[in-house]
Amino acid sequence: MSEYNQEKLTQDVLAAFANTPDARLRELMTALVKHLHAFAREVDLKPDEWLAGMKFLDAIGQISTERRPEFILLSDTLGLSMMVVALEQARATGGAKGATPATEATVEGPFYWPGAPDLPLGADIGEGVPGEPTFYMGRVTDTDGQPLAGALLDVWSGDGEGKYDVQLAAEPTMRARGRFRTDAEGRYWFWSILPAYYPIPDDGPVGTMMRATDRSIYRPGHIHMQVSAPGHVMLTTHIFVANSPYIDQDAVFGKRDSLVVDFDHHAPGKAPDGREMAKPYHSASYDFRLAPTPAPTPA
Repeated sequence: MSEYNQEKLTQDVLAAFANTPDARLRELMTALVKHLHAFAREVDLKPDEWLAGMKFLDAIGQISTERRPEFILLSDTLGLSMMVVALEQARATGGAKGATPATEATVEGPFYWPGAPDLPLGADIGEGVPGEPTFYMGRVTDTDGQPLAGALLDVWSGDGEGKYDVQLAAEPTMRARGRFRTDAEGRYWFWSILPAYYPIPDDGPVGTMMRATDRSIYRPGHIHMQVSAPGHVMLTTHIFVANSPYIDQDAVFGKRDSLVVDFDHHAPGKAPDGREMAKPYHSASYDFRLAPTPAPTPA
């Protein structure tokens, strides 16, 4: 096809979407067509390559279920999920000012489950969970450092073997999950385990892609936190274990330097909350900063 006819084809397809009633859908489809056609021209896409791509997407659809969202995994491993997270955080905070920026957001991941139990500060969500005991503590503040009393932390993680409860049972057993509210000074503290690194699901098309492109399939050790307070933008983020294997090769590009925390190792003895530990344990401290909800834009 001549260069002229290639360009005409693109224009014809764009014209076909020109009357899309929904303005945002029209914008999305127009940009999608432009970028898809430009990609095909840039790489001189061959028919067999196009067909292989179609079969790859079909295979992703075939393996996908509610509990196995392979398309989301593909988005994660292409960095698209993190791009959407970054755009949404910038949009949600609306350029909110403060002495320090809000804590960085990262991907929610596929293993969040609503309904974790509300627990008192200091509770242990790692009881019966494989892994080394770890004490978590810190504060929740606004971007000016003012404490946010009653802020909610919804916490979840895999176990010390890299498995989440939803991977081990048909329904979540609420292992290593819990919700905590900060005290009057914005402080939180609780016990869990030291999270381990683990592989993303690699027995499907995305795993095939990762191997073909010589990429790591692992995520470094991390614990998930969803932090919220009235009048502030909800934050979905992780705390990453410093020096965890694959800390610089996160398969889904979720790691941010500002979220990497040193987990201190302690000998048996009295923990920071007064608990007597008969075996070694770890501790980690991290302060979360929430941006204020932007004022509504005048109509």
